[in-house]
Amino acid sequence: MKRLWIGLLLGLCGCQASLPPLPPLPPLPQWQGSERLDHPELGVILELRSGRQLRAAELVNELAGAPRVLIGEQHDNPDHHALQLWLLQALEQRRDQGSLLLEMLEPSQQPAVTRTRQQLAAGSEPASLAESLAWQEGWPWALYGDLVGHAVRKGYPLLAANLDRQEVMGIFRSPPPLSGRASNQSTVHQRLIEQLRESHCGMLGDDRLPGMLAVQLQRDRRMAEVLLQAPQPALLLAGNFHVRRDLGVPLHLQDLERDAQEKVVLLIPAGQPVDAHMADYVWFTAAPPEQDYCARFRQRG
Repeated sequence: MKRLWIGLLLGLCGCQASLPPLPPLPPLPQWQGSERLDHPELGVILELRSGRQLRAAELVNELAGAPRVLIGEQHDNPDHHALQLWLLQALEQRRDQGSLLLEMLEPSQQPAVTRTRQQLAAGSEPASLAESLAWQEGWPWALYGDLVGHAVRKGYPLLAANLDRQEVMGIFRSPPPLSGRASNQSTVHQRLIEQLRESHCGMLGDDRLPGMLAVQLQRDRRMAEVLLQAPQPALLLAGNFHVRRDLGVPLHLQDLERDAQEKVVLLIPAGQPVDAHMADYVWFTAAPPEQDYCARFRQRG
């Protein structure tokens, strides 16, 4: 009997030792931004709860086991889009991707996405991929084209995670009730209002704030609803405020399904503050040159 057990153990060890090694991950993209290149945090990846520093491959391994992954971005940062594509491709090497959800897609575009995927699967390349997808100019194709072009050629669904414009206008005019406790905390609403004021350069009238807040909340609720319905493992790409644990989609997931088991990654320029209440992981990046976005609001005023 003793010899039998030893033989079984040796056999198990042999099976484990014969497992093929994981394929190498794609090389990390070079920094495109011109700012923060000399910052000591540049390229650092942290698990925020423990403060543990991770290698890129370790982050991928930790994300690969999650049924839902939320990755934030600063919309005008090309390094964030490059890292999102890298993470998507790296996760595809670790397990089958169930679906990809984009804040940049609205439900009215979903039929165009489906038709384009079918066209590509049939071996026909559209003259303009952006036009075929009914891509909206507000999301510069130069920043999003590589990632979207990669995903639309894959077998998994590419899903709209935002609201249509008509829905936005209806919510703004007549804010609907929002169910749930986590997303309705007064502290959450107050911080979102402060963020709305800041993002509109302090020029947003108080009479518009309830409608703007309702739109923000309903956007996050829509993303959470689509995430819960999407094939797993599901990956959501959206702005950092949308994916934050303390303000965005995770609160709505908590209201809709207590045990959603999501992982949240923020992509943030090196030097910006972040803590464990906001996300599970942060990846510090370079940044594009500073722009005075408030100049547009001042000109309109």
